Amino acid sequence: AGRRGGCSAMSLRERSPGGAVEAGEDAAAALAEPDGPDRCLSLLPWDRFSAWLHCVCVVGFDLELGQAVEVIYPPHSKLSDKEKTNICYLSFPDSNSGCLGDTQFCFRFRRSPGRKVSLCCFLDQLDRDLPVYLKKDPAYYYGYVYFRQVRDKSLKRGYFQKSLVLISKLPYVHLFRTMLKQIAPEYFEKSEAFLEAVCSDVDRWPPPIPGKILHLPIMGIIMKLRIPTHRDKPGTTPIVQNIHQADAQISVALPTVHEVDLFRCFCPVFFHIQMLWELVLLGEPLVVMAPSPSESSETVLALVSCISPLKYCSDFRPYFTIHDSEFKEYTTRTQAPPSVILGVTNPFFAKTLQHWPHIIRIGDIKLPGEVPKQVKVKKLKNLKTLDSKPGVYTSYKPYLNKDEEIVKQLQKGVQQKRPTEAQSVILRRYFLELTESFIIPLERYVASLMPLQKCISPWKSPPQLRQFSQDDFMKTLEKAGPQLTSGLKGDWIGLYRHFLKSPNFDGWFRSRQKEMTQKLEALHLEALCNENLVFWSQKHTEVETVDLVLKLKNKLLQADREQLPVKTDTLKKLQTHINDIILALPDDLQDILLKTGTT
Repeated sequence: AGRRGGCSAMSLRERSPGGAVEAGEDAAAALAEPDGPDRCLSLLPWDRFSAWLHCVCVVGFDLELGQAVEVIYPPHSKLSDKEKTNICYLSFPDSNSGCLGDTQFCFRFRRSPGRKVSLCCFLDQLDRDLPVYLKKDPAYYYGYVYFRQVRDKSLKRGYFQKSLVLISKLPYVHLFRTMLKQIAPEYFEKSEAFLEAVCSDVDRWPPPIPGKILHLPIMGIIMKLRIPTHRDKPGTTPIVQNIHQADAQISVALPTVHEVDLFRCFCPVFFHIQMLWELVLLGEPLVVMAPSPSESSETVLALVSCISPLKYCSDFRPYFTIHDSEFKEYTTRTQAPPSVILGVTNPFFAKTLQHWPHIIRIGDIKLPGEVPKQVKVKKLKNLKTLDSKPGVYTSYKPYLNKDEEIVKQLQKGVQQKRPTEAQSVILRRYFLELTESFIIPLERYVASLMPLQKCISPWKSPPQLRQFSQDDFMKTLEKAGPQLTSGLKGDWIGLYRHFLKSPNFDGWFRSRQKEMTQKLEALHLEALCNENLVFWSQKHTEVETVDLVLKLKNKLLQADREQLPVKTDTLKKLQTHINDIILALPDDLQDILLKTGTT
């Protein structure tokens, strides 16, 4: 019986959170070394590939069918008919865009439900280490596109039109853009065999572990990058050094995996950045009307990122077309426009979405050689067509007074020909400080809803968080509001009231609630570990002791399932308590309890 108890302890320990991390590291090692000793994890072919990409598609133009998916690689990749249709239409620019040559952009579309992932647990483990704004949304895929349109007299249409598309759950825009730049031009020359070689390279990549310097070989070059972790200080990006390799392979260091060129994107609406920050923060319906998918997608991604480190919790579509499966849902006039940011290029949308409250019209994104002139916010009724002048069309009145300093700083940068990367750093820091000034009072108030540690008793259920009270929170703002960290004046109270009704607040609060509830569960586990449970069981009936053992086993399983923030030592200690209690019971009960809850 004692030996079986040890077995039971081992099997549960392996499934504890501490064990899960170790298993995750084993999986990482197995993924990193295709032929390493960790093949016992039964990794399937294409598991490493699946950690980064769902599949690669080639979309071409057929005279009879129109846009069609010509190739899906690896061939076993599953895409529903609806997903294929969305990929077809979203992988080509609208005909009016007139994109001759090569164009890169990205889109986002809803995933069909009910698909399983072979590496699900391991990938979830990696997801937990990411900053909240980089966590995967299981309901969506990203499509990263390299589109080529060139004249070709040998074809009936007179043009060669094709897109190479990477489908992924990961929002690593810069990484996949860089990868496509490396592989797409060569693919258009070499075709299918080349694509197979590309996918084989990806299937040798190490897993996307946050915080590690990763080396990703792709067709003769090595991309070096680091995925951020939730422990990184917001606004800091550890630099990946470009070291000269001793071998012949060229190394490309990526400064970021996910960021877009913020300054370049916001240039056309330079004077309205603070108002746009408010609109995104509040989850207001926003349309970006642009001349091409590359401009629409980059601007939408820039808008979504401007409230970082807060996660934008509503839907956003970097490139949206009239063929999209959500077109009717998002353009209906029978209800108010939804909380969503759409990037569009088709002139038809100027008419279809003219009832939307906030429209950003941008022309070709060019970096200004001179200081942009002051542009007033335009009235919505003046937006008749997509040819309307660039600007922001809205009747929204910002809650906060305008920060003239940032405008002057960026204007000075334009005059001094400061590099766009440096301008983007200034702008990103400005948005970060603004968001942090706004969110710190909320963080402080929500932390006060946590029960005191002395309220946690091992013999009672963990205490509940106190309810969020809007009135109580508003009272804290007088002494501990954003004025402590921001010099901006304005109606902060009005901004908070509006924010508390938004999807972004709902998403943020749910996430904080979950973290704090898990912390309470972890503290409750620690309190149980510090009790003399064997002594307690000796003073109680067998029925009560069995009940306690089952409850403790459930606690261990919960710690594993929910990845509670508990030390591995605590879990080992609890497992030892369980074994000691079981061994003090009669043999028949020992047999039953050792079998229960270990499978």
